[in-house]
Amino acid sequence: MTGLLEGKVAIITGAASGIGKATTELFTAEGAKVLAVDLPGSPLNDVHGNDANVSCLEQDVTGEGAADTIVGAALEAFGKIDILFNNAGTVGQGGEVESHDEADWMFVTELNLHSMYRITKAAIPELKKSGAGRIVNVGSIRSEFADSGAAAYTTTKHGVAGLTKVLAVELGQHGITANFVQPGAILTGITEPAFAAMPEYGEYWKNRASTGRLGLPEDIANAVLYLSSDEASFVSGIGLMIDGGATSHF
Repeated sequence: MTGLLEGKVAIITGAASGIGKATTELFTAEGAKVLAVDLPGSPLNDVHGNDANVSCLEQDVTGEGAADTIVGAALEAFGKIDILFNNAGTVGQGGEVESHDEADWMFVTELNLHSMYRITKAAIPELKKSGAGRIVNVGSIRSEFADSGAAAYTTTKHGVAGLTKVLAVELGQHGITANFVQPGAILTGITEPAFAAMPEYGEYWKNRASTGRLGLPEDIANAVLYLSSDEASFVSGIGLMIDGGATSHF
């Protein structure tokens, strides 16, 4: 029995930890070859270096020429691109608009949205050649609503929703689908310190979830797998909420 992604080639950014790590491992288990991308100095090679189906690229996605470097590395390693999972991102320092540090605003928007746009743009010609290309972007539950103190993050995640829907409209004629996942409160290496420092924050989201728990990276990876597979060939332009039912209370 072959896997859901047998013969497919994927690019996954932010692949050294959390959702990106879990998705890379799931994709290769399902038959894909993966260009795994993360920052220089990250544990990328330690995590994936022994997997023959993974080619590791240490590259800051916001760096000059990063999009062309990433696409070129995937083609050099595997000869084609079928799937692009734009996962790299950050929450930033946060803060209300009046007091928000502009440097943080620029950093968050550059990483969460502008780099996604550039990598996707560079990958589109190769995804067209696939005939069944898949683009999956990381949005957030905050792609749907706003809250005080997270101006840059919330703005970028609304932007991810808009960009993805435009891509779905523009690229469907080429057999390419574009969707975005909307994680809720997920336990990752980035969020765990915050939950540890503010236990009440984790309890709040745990109690809001109808499932009574926080999410795991594997919960998101499974959704990304579906959206990247042939099983989702008629699914495009949507945001898939993965929050254990937490936002159903709003």
